Amino acid sequence: MNTTAYLLAATAEIWKAYYRHPFVLGIQNGTLDKERFRFYLIQDDLYLEEYAKTFALGAAKAESLSSALLFSDYLAAINRERAVHGGYFEALSVREEELRTTPRALDNLSYTSYMLRVGYEGGEAEILAAILSCAYSYELIAKHMLSERTEAGSDPFYGAWVREYASAAYAAENEKLILALNAVTEFASTAEMQRLRDIFVNCSRYELAFWDMAWQQKKD
Repeated sequence: MNTTAYLLAATAEIWKAYYRHPFVLGIQNGTLDKERFRFYLIQDDLYLEEYAKTFALGAAKAESLSSALLFSDYLAAINRERAVHGGYFEALSVREEELRTTPRALDNLSYTSYMLRVGYEGGEAEILAAILSCAYSYELIAKHMLSERTEAGSDPFYGAWVREYASAAYAAENEKLILALNAVTEFASTAEMQRLRDIFVNCSRYELAFWDMAWQQKKD
């Protein structure tokens, strides 16, 4: 079993909960209240700022040029996500000033602070484990939406979100992260694997908390 398979097995029940979450089902069915989605988008944009810094730490700590370029190149995928946000921001009347002045919700702050701590304290493998739970879960969530409701990708409002995360381009970027994690941990010790498992489980739990936060529009 490679490292990614090991981590996914450890978090299988958490990831199944993503698919059943009312916020995720709302996007899938095209029924999610737009105010909830608006709250989510603003918080997600604030999240991506810190997420990008974690990739930058990965580039700084990479043990090879190819790994450094991998982390750097993924920032382009983050820019693509933010471009999707931009279209929704226009539709939902989210202005730049609101983005600058909205504080991170407590769950968002806790999650991003944890990721950055992993980035500062850990190495290449730890950073890959921390970022993969977000990157890969979005791909699987979007593909699961389409498997459950093919019309999700053509929804007049939420379709763009689904198509982005279910796209071949997004999956290709994730595949690079998965291959890199498996490669750098090929000879990892039991203790090292446990450390990666703990990080991946924590970040997966934070992902579920993020959906809860968005559904409840919870700031504190």
